[in-house]
Amino acid sequence: MNALLDWLHTVFVEQLDVWVILGFVAQFMFSMRFVVQWIASERVGRSIVPVAFWFFSIGGGTLLLIYSIQRQDPVFIAGQALGLIIYIRNLWLIFKEKRRDPTI
Repeated sequence: MNALLDWLHTVFVEQLDVWVILGFVAQFMFSMRFVVQWIASERVGRSIVPVAFWFFSIGGGTLLLIYSIQRQDPVFIAGQALGLIIYIRNLWLIFKEKRRDPTI
């Protein structure tokens, strides 16, 4: 039990800095996209992806990319950078469709 408490203290107290806080905020934002998608789907009784999902994806993905660059993690950097391209493209397609048909 002491080993676990020591580990928790090291991770959440001794190593806590602005970058770790940014990482937690980023992960929270990124996770919120699933909550938004779940709630929207439950409301209509089928699986849907609301526009807010893509905004949370871009916000969380951008912050996670910044965090991964600061941590110099090439795998994390590549994954977040590719994801951001996909999220931005999806929003672009949504807004393009809404310009064509404003009733959507």
